[in-house]
Amino acid sequence: MPELPEVESVRLGLAQHTVGATIAAAQIFRDSCVRRTAGGAPEFVAAVVGSRVEAVVRRGKFLWLLLESSGDEFALSAHLGMSGQFRVADVPAPEPHSHCRARLTLAAPTGPLTLDFLDQRTFGYLHAEPLALTADGLAGGLGSGAPVVPASVTHIGRDALDPALRRSVVLAQWRRGVRGIKQVLLDQTLVSGIGNIYADEALWRARVHPATPASGLSGRAAGALLDATQLVMAEALAAGGTSFDALYVNVNGESGYFDRSLNAYGRGGQPCPRCGRPLTRAVMGGRSTHWCERCQRR
Repeated sequence: MPELPEVESVRLGLAQHTVGATIAAAQIFRDSCVRRTAGGAPEFVAAVVGSRVEAVVRRGKFLWLLLESSGDEFALSAHLGMSGQFRVADVPAPEPHSHCRARLTLAAPTGPLTLDFLDQRTFGYLHAEPLALTADGLAGGLGSGAPVVPASVTHIGRDALDPALRRSVVLAQWRRGVRGIKQVLLDQTLVSGIGNIYADEALWRARVHPATPASGLSGRAAGALLDATQLVMAEALAAGGTSFDALYVNVNGESGYFDRSLNAYGRGGQPCPRCGRPLTRAVMGGRSTHWCERCQRR
């Protein structure tokens, strides 16, 4: 599933092409793509057509277009699921791909465009929904200074690269309870955007065993883990995200290259880049987990 760096790469591409554009038309090719809109495809189309894209915003793995129509603002939320992609093309556009679930036609400042939402595994969705004020009154996410988030995102914590993230609060939350620290990292209500890949990478860099109970983590170790999380996310973003196959690409169809820099995730049985010992792979909390028994002692 795409994590923060992958979704941010998509956000940057969408912002480049869509901000200032008006949605002139919308086609839904599979109703499940808009399953969270109560009235289905007709209601979704009626809501978004004629609206103007004010900003493209992200919090964690959650992405939304901030839309304005007749003076009212609302969100076109997009969750990529496991295989969701956006593709931008000039008009006239090619015939929709077999995995295309929705097509928006945009009247953009640079000329007409189509924006296709592709989703091979169909776990992703688009959703026209109202906005809610942020609890702290600060910007809802990266891409807009507006203190709002989609109603479905109100429970999601600020992400690892959010300037408004409060370090002291995060470290206190990460050291609370008896859950293994990897499970804590994956809890999107605390710090969002961290998934299986970057949790393993951050734990390896900070030399923290993934099964360490949260309450057993020292303040120093928690600080090192947050630093490692932010560093690995920033490096992955600079590389365009992680791509293992054609299911993750940016809006131009290009893959990310951070998979070439992974130190732990997906490398079970291979030598640890730090000490040379074969990395361990096991399932923890239903997730495939990779670590070094020598460098990351419990």
